Amino acid sequence: MEMNGSQRVNAPPAKLWAALNDVEVLKACIPGCEQIAKTSDTTMEALVTLRVGPVKASFKGNVSFSDIDPPRGYTIKGEGNGGSNGQAKGTAKVRLEPAGKQTILHYTVTAEVSGKLAQLGARLIDVTAKKLADDFFMKLGDMVAPPTADIIAEREARQWVVIRVFRAIFRFIKRLFGGGRTPSGKPVA
Repeated sequence: MEMNGSQRVNAPPAKLWAALNDVEVLKACIPGCEQIAKTSDTTMEALVTLRVGPVKASFKGNVSFSDIDPPRGYTIKGEGNGGSNGQAKGTAKVRLEPAGKQTILHYTVTAEVSGKLAQLGARLIDVTAKKLADDFFMKLGDMVAPPTADIIAEREARQWVVIRVFRAIFRFIKRLFGGGRTPSGKPVA
């Protein structure tokens, strides 16, 4: 799966770059992060627990950084093992674009899952992964600097898109399973 997104942050690139490389900031921003430790200038180890649909999994993994171009961006590669729940691996390209006194953080993420997680279906995995990425970058931006009114307005507009997508998926599932009606067409009591 591949995801793209961007997040406007009310801070200059250098300040955001420092946060992207701060272990404590990363621990606070990564959803479900229980532990994270820097093992070298370009590698980290982490323990993250996540719930994806009915599956709750703890992933222990390694993260490496490459294509490092301070304060413009880098590439992050990660691989985690969730035991019987499956494995996950992915790459994220992060690019910081100056925008006046603010920064636009662009990201492109590719990810693969296997095991029980892969059996949940691509749609659920895609929606969950997109939400986790958006949550991470939004929390990171908020930790670096409080959002401005225009940043909040952008987020609210994006939330409505997500809500509409969830409603469309719900309507599809409802129609798929008879729309709340019995096989004879009568409403379920």
